[in-house]
Amino acid sequence: MHTFRRSAALLALTVGSVASLPALAADELHYNQISLRAEVSQEVARDQMIVTLYTEEQNTDPAKLAAAISTTMNKATAQAKQVKDITLRTGSRNSYPIYDTKGQKITGWRERAELRLESTDFAALSKLTGELLTDLKMGGMDFAIADPTRKASEDQLLKEAVTAFKTRAQLATDTLGGKGYKIVNLNLNSNGYPQPYLRAPMMMKAAAMDSAPVTPEVEAGTSQVSMTADGSIEVLMQ
Repeated sequence: MHTFRRSAALLALTVGSVASLPALAADELHYNQISLRAEVSQEVARDQMIVTLYTEEQNTDPAKLAAAISTTMNKATAQAKQVKDITLRTGSRNSYPIYDTKGQKITGWRERAELRLESTDFAALSKLTGELLTDLKMGGMDFAIADPTRKASEDQLLKEAVTAFKTRAQLATDTLGGKGYKIVNLNLNSNGYPQPYLRAPMMMKAAAMDSAPVTPEVEAGTSQVSMTADGSIEVLMQ
């Protein structure tokens, strides 16, 4: 008799638990989870100019060669330091042997050293570049987005991307006939900030030949950058 009561109670508990599952499932059906994507973009000026200059010589005496290269680079560096708002960075400096026609005996040494100049003042850096071309050669001219400009652009695009995502979330909610939504997850990613734009070597060679020591022509241009907002929302149904 006692055994039957316990079994009946267990059966009642089991049936009650099973009966509650459809109710839970029904509650969950009131919510719909969907994925959304929003993207915003803007044109950002390449406001940083990067110039690479170099000197290259050869000599049978490696010590004299190194001294000559150092003298040229020190002179250029001292001249560049006198110009306001220009950042100087020492580029690569390499020395390698020169062999005879048989490739067995070293007949001399060649050395190359680079000087990298950066500035958002295009006029000042262009003028300095023209002056330095008297002693140095043009390695290249790059254009990039300066760090402060990049950060300001990213901050603005982040706000716009979130706003765009919320607009789409509300549109999706209204279309589904929901009464509200909540953001489940949201990922923000910036893209389109390019590596420095390198002017074609032949164009740079022509500019150096035509303009030295006159200021080279500068055309920085712009880059289109964007921010994407990827995520999902949970729509509360009526």
